[in-house]
Amino acid sequence: MAMTVRLPEELDAQLEAIARARHISKHAVIIEAAARFANSESKTDRVLSLADEITERYTDTLQRLEDA
Repeated sequence: MAMTVRLPEELDAQLEAIARARHISKHAVIIEAAARFANSESKTDRVLSLADEITERYTDTLQRLEDA
């Protein structure tokens, strides 16, 4: 899907420098960064969901530990 992204000048310059250093296009740098962000957010959501499940499952145990 095509889209236009307007970047602040400083960020654009940073991305350009990264692209030059890695010998890839700025487009490739942005795609990689977006993929990393999406994966990170997905992992965070899964971890929080698991933490909620564990809290629910072990509520009594956690309460006893709190009271000890």
